[in-house]
Amino acid sequence: MDNDAKQEYLQTSTPPHPVEETVTLIDLCSGGDDSGLVEQDVQRRYNSGGAKRPRGSSALDMNNAKKKPTADELKFVLPEGFGPSITTEAPSGRVGSCKQFWKAGDYEGAPGGNWDLSSGGFDHVRVHPKFLHSNATSHKWALGAFAELLDNALDEVASGATYVNVDMLENKKEGNRMLLIEDNGGGMNPEKMRQCMSLGYSAKSKLANTIGQYGNGFKTSTMRLGADVIVFSRSPGKDGKSSTQSIGLLSYTFLRSTGKEDIVVPMLDYERRDTEWSKIARSSLSDWDKNVKTIIQWSPFSSEEDLLRQFALMNDHGTRIIIYNLWEDDQGMLELDFDADPHDIQLRGVNRDEKNIKMAAQFPNSRHFLTYKHSLRSYASILYLRIPPSFRIILRGSDVEHHNVVNDMMQTEQITYRPQYGADSYVKDSNMSAVVILGFVKDAKHHVDVQGFNVYHKNRLIKPFWRIWNATGSDGRGVIGVLEANFVEPAHDKQGFERTTVLSRLETRLIQMQKIYWSTNCHKIGYAPRRHPKAGNDYGHTNTSPENDHEEYSPSGFKTRASDKFYSSSYPNHRGDNGVSGNDSSLYLQEELRRERERSKALEAEVELARQKIEEMSKEQENLIAIFTEERDRRDVEEESLRNKLEEASNTIEELLNKIKMLEGSKGPSWRR
Repeated sequence: MDNDAKQEYLQTSTPPHPVEETVTLIDLCSGGDDSGLVEQDVQRRYNSGGAKRPRGSSALDMNNAKKKPTADELKFVLPEGFGPSITTEAPSGRVGSCKQFWKAGDYEGAPGGNWDLSSGGFDHVRVHPKFLHSNATSHKWALGAFAELLDNALDEVASGATYVNVDMLENKKEGNRMLLIEDNGGGMNPEKMRQCMSLGYSAKSKLANTIGQYGNGFKTSTMRLGADVIVFSRSPGKDGKSSTQSIGLLSYTFLRSTGKEDIVVPMLDYERRDTEWSKIARSSLSDWDKNVKTIIQWSPFSSEEDLLRQFALMNDHGTRIIIYNLWEDDQGMLELDFDADPHDIQLRGVNRDEKNIKMAAQFPNSRHFLTYKHSLRSYASILYLRIPPSFRIILRGSDVEHHNVVNDMMQTEQITYRPQYGADSYVKDSNMSAVVILGFVKDAKHHVDVQGFNVYHKNRLIKPFWRIWNATGSDGRGVIGVLEANFVEPAHDKQGFERTTVLSRLETRLIQMQKIYWSTNCHKIGYAPRRHPKAGNDYGHTNTSPENDHEEYSPSGFKTRASDKFYSSSYPNHRGDNGVSGNDSSLYLQEELRRERERSKALEAEVELARQKIEEMSKEQENLIAIFTEERDRRDVEEESLRNKLEEASNTIEELLNKIKMLEGSKGPSWRR
């Protein structure tokens, strides 16, 4: 920055002895509501005058010599040895150049470390940098890491965000590629930036209509995609007049190369004073300079001016995340493929199936099933059940078109499922239910092996095309479904659900729904008819809509249709919706009577269907007989005609022979002369 820039820093009294070097760091230990998140000097202060403990003196000696520090004095203090000064030079013999994600955790930090020191009588739990890597391994699938970052941007809609932009950048400093994720949301002030960089802190878990809840998504997702991330964020403040901007560097390369045993996050903060941006130096200018030097050395930028130019690319508020040193595969190529499609980011390796890519071009209604595993554009288009009308997901310069899988269905049916809770289940809302829409994919007549349920939780896709019925042969092919199950809890990586009794019962019901639907309708797409399931195992009354093949569902959600409850017949002893026990004999008899009526209706339907088939076969037989009779008559007529023509030809030949003989007799001997 310019030399005349304003500089804000904390004034401390001059100590009577040489001052130890300090460094600003973030304590990444999880805590309570405040998350244990404070900025602290590495040096401990032991009296109200700000005097610091000399090197070599023990804590016991200092406690005996000086009065006990107050709570205010300890508030911004870390134990000595917890966070050593930032070292910008890598120790000799220490290499941090591993570029493959699944091997990047194989290193050891510097040996030793003082574990006996405490602060205020409490020991601090230290977080080794290797935890950043092991924490990120929760994302087995790289596109799941992208989803976490898109979630954060979508949550910013409440703060005015209208877009999230995902793109590829060139690292001019190193000559390689980087990943950009930016949004124009409310941004983060210095405190929120530190919360973002911390482990387990999440204010979203207390807010409605937000996806994030564990306070771990940013760290796991960025570290899964690359070794390092630098974040730029600008916040207008609560009143719009206390604007701040912050820069934070979470660099696994830096921590690994310098042999750190604790997670150190260099940060820079600025605040707007009138028309100028001023530094917020929380300890001293020397500490500020160390943070600047560290960020410049280990980031893609060459100077503080270069860093600040990133804020010129955003408006008055927003966040700009740049992930660099992207992970490579075993062949030394980037795990992310930026070249296959200039408007997409794709995965290499096992998630990419060339056969599926060719099939996607041939069967457009099955395209998302066939491509979501390797294509970010395909996955992002079905990631959310509903998208705010004013919000855009931009991928490499082109908008991602929101897609509802229901629009790929035909012969749809809608069932309302109400979860069955066990005695040990904690029920937040007993009135929760899920509307399940299932049907055949429109390409099912080609017998493409496409099936599964898209299960959403709070608008977010958790299980894409969840294949739960693994039948032998062709059973189940072509049946897909969509539901939003807010009564089951997603796992931390949001790529699955916690295995609970409620989830197990939902899975059982979905299998039952698919089996019944398939057995009832498979003949409509060219498969041999199956035996109808027993009426006692049906899924109750449903709204069938074979005529809605061409209906479109808007991004705001499904069309509203009345639907009945999905009756639970396999668990007669569980309580129903009215809270009355299923053991009540009267209710049980009524239920049996209802089931008997449904069996009768099902049998009547089967008889009617059989009668219709017999009539159709009889008509078909009569038509065939008529065709054969007509063909035989036509053939007889043709044969008679040929006989007549042959007889006429024979007579003509006979007449011609007779005329020849008469001519020869009339000429006699004179002809011979």
